[in-house]
Amino acid sequence: MDDHAVGSHRHLSRRSLIATGALAAGALGASAPTIGTAFGGSPARAAAGVTKKITIYAEQLPGNLFGYGLAPGQATVPGPLLEMYEGDTLEITLVNTTNQRLSIHPHGVDYSTESDGSPFNASFNNPGETRTYVWRSHEMVAAAGRRYMPGSAGYWHYHDHAMGTDHGTAGVAKGLYGALIVRRRGDILPEKQFTVVFHDMMINNLMAPATPMFEANLGQRVEWIAIGHGNLFHTFHLHAHRWADNRTGMLEGPSDPSLVVDNKDLNPGSSFGFQVLAGEGVGPGAWMYHCHVQTHSDGGMAGIFLVRNADGSMPPGAEEAIHRFQGHTHTHGS
Repeated sequence: MDDHAVGSHRHLSRRSLIATGALAAGALGASAPTIGTAFGGSPARAAAGVTKKITIYAEQLPGNLFGYGLAPGQATVPGPLLEMYEGDTLEITLVNTTNQRLSIHPHGVDYSTESDGSPFNASFNNPGETRTYVWRSHEMVAAAGRRYMPGSAGYWHYHDHAMGTDHGTAGVAKGLYGALIVRRRGDILPEKQFTVVFHDMMINNLMAPATPMFEANLGQRVEWIAIGHGNLFHTFHLHAHRWADNRTGMLEGPSDPSLVVDNKDLNPGSSFGFQVLAGEGVGPGAWMYHCHVQTHSDGGMAGIFLVRNADGSMPPGAEEAIHRFQGHTHTHGS
């Protein structure tokens, strides 16, 4: 496994796969392998009621870590970013190549007890076992009294629920987690996607200065998926960029009451996502993302969002800022 398989992500072209499989090639700070929608900064379009069948391999990684991958030998921490549209079904065949009991449990979607991913419902993979999990989604529907029942659209996540304890505490601690997006038809699609997982005092199971450096060119539409795990409370702050605190991170009109923020709570089991235009209003540069609990950022919960020039070249001062970050002493354990 190369150094980028843990903590950072494999780079995608601007179009991910529509049905099964994933496109991956090593690159520092790009997105995890993705299965789902097509990229391009245009509205999402998809046929209703599609069933997507994928195979995910749970594998042991160096450093006593574990990860999910879309092909043998491609497990990463975080695991692949999974996507579906409201109304779609995702049929996941999980292959456990390890000597540990484990599973895959989703947030935000519909599933039967057989696909719960918890030992409580006898839903898990024994060592070496293959098991199929079925995740469904649905659209918003009208209810009585001018009310609406919400659909499945949102920025969710998935994780192990069986390793170590019946709650998967060891599996989550060792890297068995990833992002799950359910899109509403018509949503604007990004050009880049980054998954950031705050777990105890780590980001994607790494601490600064080894945390992922995510990269985009000036003006590119970037989608962030933030996930919380572990036992500590965090906040997620992105320097120089802001988003609307709603389902997509974008305002739906001049009267949209959504609060615009640049810092949001990211606590165990929670997740949110948003889109920004890289460097909008502020220009290119090395911008920081971090937990805004001061002792956490001091202790290594910080990373770099590198916004390059529109042509992909390095902006003035960015290289020096990166070197200063890499040479900074973080008070790990504080």
